[in-house]
Amino acid sequence: MNKHYFVMKLKGHNIFLENFDNEQDVIDSFQIDQNELNDAFILLAWYGYGDYDGSAFVLFERDGKLYEVNGGHCSCYGLEDQWSPEETSASALVHRIKNGNLGTDGYYNNNNFGSELLKILE
Repeated sequence: MNKHYFVMKLKGHNIFLENFDNEQDVIDSFQIDQNELNDAFILLAWYGYGDYDGSAFVLFERDGKLYEVNGGHCSCYGLEDQWSPEETSASALVHRIKNGNLGTDGYYNNNNFGSELLKILE
């Protein structure tokens, strides 16, 4: 697989859903330094709110590898201090969407990013 396969598949266009509109929203919400995303391309970023809480998912590609970040919070806090990228794979994410509830949990408003994620990964 090409080192930047997913970036090329998206033709350089990121997908930002719900309460993320751009890369700066991700940086601000997680309260990370811009350097955390050096040489990274965000493929998909989603941030949804529930009644008094929120949940976020970010998938990015760096040096041909996929990384995901998950965060959640109650009404007292936000996503700060939760930026902890974990290496993942397309097959693992597809499995979690099709056999689990990644991107399909109905609790958060419009938590349907799983279908968008499958378009990238398959």
